Amino acid sequence: MADQLYLSVWFPNFRFADLPARTVAVLRQFARIGGLPRVAAAAAYPVSFAEPPVYSRVYVLDKRAMEGPGADDSLIENAVAECMELLHEDTAYEFEMKWQLWTYEAPVAGLDAAWAFDEESELWEDDDARADAAKYIKENVEMLLAFTLSVEKHCGVSSRLLWTESGEPLAEKLVARLQKLN
Repeated sequence: MADQLYLSVWFPNFRFADLPARTVAVLRQFARIGGLPRVAAAAAYPVSFAEPPVYSRVYVLDKRAMEGPGADDSLIENAVAECMELLHEDTAYEFEMKWQLWTYEAPVAGLDAAWAFDEESELWEDDDARADAAKYIKENVEMLLAFTLSVEKHCGVSSRLLWTESGEPLAEKLVARLQKLN
């Protein structure tokens, strides 16, 4: 399983009542830098992520769902408002969005290996990646960095931290991955 990436942000003079608007601002930057402008899932956890969620919703993001009743529910502003309706200081809020990244598709049944632009792909490709993998990984990393810089520039954050679930330094992981390809 891929190591998940997280972006933590801090706002100067933060007021808790501003949390929904600040969350919308950050999610809009995500959509602006290659993400879809809709939330795929939202959850609210009391006290910590170890507790079961007090709110959880998964949105269907296919064409049929985008045209029917409730089609606007997954829009960033609506999903954040619904999830944070019972705003509470001891609650952690989590939003999942789809991001369009390059992913390596290994050869199958006589078809050549290829790189595809896929909204549900992960940042890391498998170890059988071809020589041109570095180019695609570089583009994925550039999008990630563009997103973090965009949040810093457009959302009024005082500091940010991009970190991995495993706790391993992201820069070291990226260097190691690119060295494997060269």
